Amino acid sequence: MSSVTVTLDDLLAMRLRAARLAQFAQRVAGSHAAVHASRFRGRGVDYAESRAYQPGDDIRQMDWRVTARTGRPHTKLFTEERERSVLAVLSCNPGLRFGTRVRFKSVQAARTAALLAWATALSGDRIGAIGYGPGLNAEVKPGGGVRGALRCLRAFVEWDAVVRGAKETVPLSQALQRARRLARPGTQVILLSDGFDCDEAAEAALTMLAEHCDVASVILSDPLEHIAPPPANYALQGDDGPVLIDFAAQRTRARWPQWFEGQRAGFLAMLKRRGLNSIVLDTSSEPEAALRGLLGFDARKKKTG
Repeated sequence: MSSVTVTLDDLLAMRLRAARLAQFAQRVAGSHAAVHASRFRGRGVDYAESRAYQPGDDIRQMDWRVTARTGRPHTKLFTEERERSVLAVLSCNPGLRFGTRVRFKSVQAARTAALLAWATALSGDRIGAIGYGPGLNAEVKPGGGVRGALRCLRAFVEWDAVVRGAKETVPLSQALQRARRLARPGTQVILLSDGFDCDEAAEAALTMLAEHCDVASVILSDPLEHIAPPPANYALQGDDGPVLIDFAAQRTRARWPQWFEGQRAGFLAMLKRRGLNSIVLDTSSEPEAALRGLLGFDARKKKTG
């Protein structure tokens, strides 16, 4: 298992942990359906065909194009979707290539997305993914079964390699706009980001996405982002070269966690305003509990975690 790069073997191993999560997700979906309207917007319907109008047909389902073309009234027929789609929106920005406990945030994000992919496939639903980062404009259309999960896993490995060494950050708004185009109504969208790439345009894009999809977020974090290291001088690598920081200074120790809080504050505030659920996952934890928290969330009590 690599702690700094995403490897296929590591993501394949997440399948062993997914069965219990898939069972939990199915239980939650069943219990929510029995008590109140599902937290998902429904699996919806797929257009099947058009046929000649028959007495009693719903006029709202008229196929006006076929009617105009043939000169005879036609109605649309639909089949119920039997699968739900889940879309993982994975940040591959440089800010995630950081970690002081066990693994990088980028590796933790990919492991979490892999667990989600396996659990979705085992639940009989479709899994797709969007990756965004410098030089990366990639997506995996939702697909079912083991093949659908494997396509996502291979993409996570490729995306990690593509952005390695890059410095620029791609804004979250671009990923949300792409998600709107790919996600069908009723899709469960899981954002995996540290929140540092949230920009002003993201809220409008998120609002439009959340109108038709159920959106939640796993926020990647590292313990060092919440508390300063032990007092000493530390050499850090900045964009312009090495930087020496004196963590013995009280002011530096106080400002250190405040800086990271400020970086993700806009993201957290945006989620809170939209009433969307989020879970913070640090680099030393395992992702099962975080995903259970999202999957078991009651939409009637939305809050930001």
